[in-house]
Amino acid sequence: MSMHADQQSEYLAFAGRLADAASAVTLPYFRAPLSVVDKGTARFDPVTVADREAELAMRALIRSTYPTHGILGEEEQRITGTDPLHWVLDPIDGTRAFITGLPLWGTLIALNDGQRPVLGVMDQPFTRERFSGDRERAWLNGNPLQVRPCAALSEAKLLCTTPDMFESGEQWDAFQRVARAARMQRYGGDCYGYCMVAAGQVDAVVEAGLQPYDVQALIPIVEGAGGIMTSWTGGDPQHGGAVVACGDARVHAEILRLLNTPG
Repeated sequence: MSMHADQQSEYLAFAGRLADAASAVTLPYFRAPLSVVDKGTARFDPVTVADREAELAMRALIRSTYPTHGILGEEEQRITGTDPLHWVLDPIDGTRAFITGLPLWGTLIALNDGQRPVLGVMDQPFTRERFSGDRERAWLNGNPLQVRPCAALSEAKLLCTTPDMFESGEQWDAFQRVARAARMQRYGGDCYGYCMVAAGQVDAVVEAGLQPYDVQALIPIVEGAGGIMTSWTGGDPQHGGAVVACGDARVHAEILRLLNTPG
C-alpha cells in the first residue's frame, strides 16, 4: 500500500511517542539491580521486567491511538488488526548488553504496511540517540544519515553480534569466509551495528538466527541512508533469519558471493 507523506510523518511522530513510552520504563532499570528470568529455551535467553513492561506500555499506546492496527512484539501474543498496518516491536534489542551495563541496546519500532516495513525507529535512550528511517531517507535525532562508500570487502569494517547466532557449521564457515576477507571484524552491537552502517561508521553487518522484530525497524533506516539489507541469498530480510546489511552495493555483492560459494 502507498502511504501519503502526511500519514507517514504522523506515524513517524507516533513511533517517537512509542519510543518515549518505552524509555520511561527501560532507563530506570538500566545499570540498576534487576531480576533476570530465563525463558527456558535451549540457549540462555535473559528477559527482564524492563522488556515486558516497555512492550506493554507501547502496546497500550497503539491500542488506544490506532485500535485497528495489528501488533507483533517479542514478549506478548500477536494481535491481528482489521487494518493491514501493524507495528513490530522489540522493547530491548540487545538484552545481554542491557544487563551488563553496556549502552549497545535499543528499542526497535517498525510500521509494516502488510507487505513490508515502511518506517523504522531505533531508540537508544541512555545515549539519547534516535535513529529513524522511511526507506527513502534516514535520520539521527533529525539530522540526515548517509552510508559511506566502500569499494571492496578488503577495505570494510564488519560487525556481528555474537558467533553463537550461527545455527550450523555451514553458516559459521560461510561467515568466517567473509570475516577473513574483511579489513576488520568486531563482535557485539545488536541493533546498534545496523545503525552504524546507516551512519557511515561501519560497512557491513552479517548475522543469522534473527526474528522479524529484530530486523524490521532497521530495514527502513539502512535503506533510507542509501544502504542495502537482504537475506544471505539476496532476498527479502523482513522475516529475519540470516541477514546482510551493507552501506555499499559492491561490498554487498562480494559478501553474498562468499556466503554462497564454499571454499
